[in-house]
Amino acid sequence: MTRAHAVVRRTFVSKSFLLFLLTGGFAAAVNWGSRIVYNRWMPYSAAIVVAYITGMVTAFVLAKLFVFTKSTQSAGRSVFFFTLVNLVAVVQTWAVSVCLAYYLFPRMGMTWHARDIAHAVGVAVPVFTSYVGHKRWSFRH
Repeated sequence: MTRAHAVVRRTFVSKSFLLFLLTGGFAAAVNWGSRIVYNRWMPYSAAIVVAYITGMVTAFVLAKLFVFTKSTQSAGRSVFFFTLVNLVAVVQTWAVSVCLAYYLFPRMGMTWHARDIAHAVGVAVPVFTSYVGHKRWSFRH
């Protein structure tokens, strides 16, 4: 491996990004799983938003404890920016999930767990934008 490749590799796949993927993956699983539970008592669209909040609380705690440990911001400021970044992400998640479940998948004739798959894709979409937002604003150091 050349020195240039090593620099690109270190920059693109940093330890904090890998930890973000792990903790975020766990929070995404909480989000996705809780949507299934919430969907028993509320419509799909509303369950997506409530599940996102459940996953967001999980993500904040894990990110603060394991990913952005060097943050010098107050907890209140971190929560404020974390919420702002996640407002953008929940719109992304909701739009992708609903568009896939109600429009694209039915046109493709896909019926097998269409809502579950649509929501899984929707949860995955904001990974990169969330990482950048949390690194720059939520847990700035």
